[in-house]
Amino acid sequence: GKSTLAQALLGLLPHRGSVEVAGSTWQAPAVRNTHANQRLRQQIQVVFQDPFSSLSPRLTVEEIVGEGLRVHEPGLQGAQMRQRVEAALREVGLSHEQFPGLLARYPHEFSGGQRQRLAIARALIVQPRLLVLDEPTSALDVTIQQQVLALLQRLQRERGLAYVLITHDVDVVRAMAHDVLVMKDGVVVESGSVAQVLDTPREPYTQALVAAAH
Repeated sequence: GKSTLAQALLGLLPHRGSVEVAGSTWQAPAVRNTHANQRLRQQIQVVFQDPFSSLSPRLTVEEIVGEGLRVHEPGLQGAQMRQRVEAALREVGLSHEQFPGLLARYPHEFSGGQRQRLAIARALIVQPRLLVLDEPTSALDVTIQQQVLALLQRLQRERGLAYVLITHDVDVVRAMAHDVLVMKDGVVVESGSVAQVLDTPREPYTQALVAAAH
């Protein structure tokens, strides 16, 4: 249910509700290529769970991170696009000083945490308002997970980003979220502030999740 909700938010599945970001809402499939939909695709970006499968092994770092610019800002020239790519990479902590020839490298040359930073840079480059984070650290070891979460927290402060975070990890929810929805079998069973839901859970399912985290 959680990943299905994320796909609906991204406009990848039909839905009966409405999604509004920065004054734009998804239009019906018959008019899917409207300006409003194009704007929403720019405003809502996603970071997937598995950094090993979410990046094409056949594309270079420059091609991967710059992909959104080719769609949403097709008028950018090569030098301008490269500058934007380099700026996005620096923002997530990847630089030529660390990785000589960075733009021409391929995903297999990076660790899992570094690949997730590439995925975050790819999402950020089009200046979104909302990031959908689908289990963004579950494939990483604990130390790298903490580093990526710290990066996401910094980016949220600096950019004023909103996150929709999908996770099974209660500790990640406590670290990252302000409000929480608890879903079971595709249905929201409890919602509220993080302190309200996790410190004084009402529903047995939420109580079991919190107990399992201790």
